[in-house]
Parts: sequence; structure tokens; C-alpha cells
Amino acid sequence: MNRIAISLSIAAAFAAGCGVTHLLRPAYAADVIAAQVIHTGDLEGDALSPANAGGMRNKTFVSVDGATISIQDGSPPKHLHANANEIQYILEGKGTIWLGDKEVQVKQGDLVIIPKGTPHGGTKPDGRTIKAIAIKTPPQAPDDTKLLN
Repeated sequence: MNRIAISLSIAAAFAAGCGVTHLLRPAYAADVIAAQVIHTGDLEGDALSPANAGGMRNKTFVSVDGATISIQDGSPPKHLHANANEIQYILEGKGTIWLGDKEVQVKQGDLVIIPKGTPHGGTKPDGRTIKAIAIKTPPQAPDDTKLLN
């Protein structure tokens, strides 16, 4: 009787573990992506997204298990992501941003590498706001932004 109970308990625990792993899979990740061309130059103002309270606009285009790809336009406050690396490609604009413990100049065509845990943002644009493609890996969880002073 004990062998049957133990075998059933192990089987039930295994099945529960498999089920929980499947059910708790991040909601922001997808299994497949579609082939597409995104005309980033056409995405301005509300075509990108409504502005948040700080004036930032952000639209995610691809969200898969390994990364998210979005376009950001605006001046985010200084912050960090404890669990996501970020790579930004500057599409338009120029100015100064915080990267780590110093301010650096960025311009159209620059690639900004931001390892997880690195303070960044605090953008001071020179003219138009900075518009960038942002690739985050692993995908950034909704609660993985810590605002800094």
C-alpha cells in the first residue's frame, strides 16, 4: 500500500511541477514571431503610443522567450533594470544620457550597451527627443525598473 501511495505521490508531484512551469510561463513571451518590416520613421507621436505621464512613448514589436524589441521616444528618468540587459540603437536625436556613473553624448547611429544593474536614462536631448530601438534580454519583467535620483 505504501509503495502505491509513494508512486502516486511522486507522479502527482511531477505532474504538478510540469503544470505549474507551463502555467507560470511569463505572459510577455511568445513562442513565435511573424516576418515583418517595421517602418520606424513612420512612427511618431500617437502612432508610436500615447505619451505616459513623463512624456515617454514606447511600443513593443517583438516579445519572445529570449528578448523584447521596442521603440522608445522621449526622456526617461534615471533608472536601472536589475534583471534585464538593454541594447539601444539611436534612430533619431542627440543629447546627453546617464550611463553608469557618468553622462555621455549620444547621436543618431550610436549603439548603447547597458548591462543589467547599470543606471541609465536621465536623457537631456539637444533638439528633438531621442528615439531608439531598445532590445532587452531577457525580456524585462513589468516590475524590473527601479527609479533613481
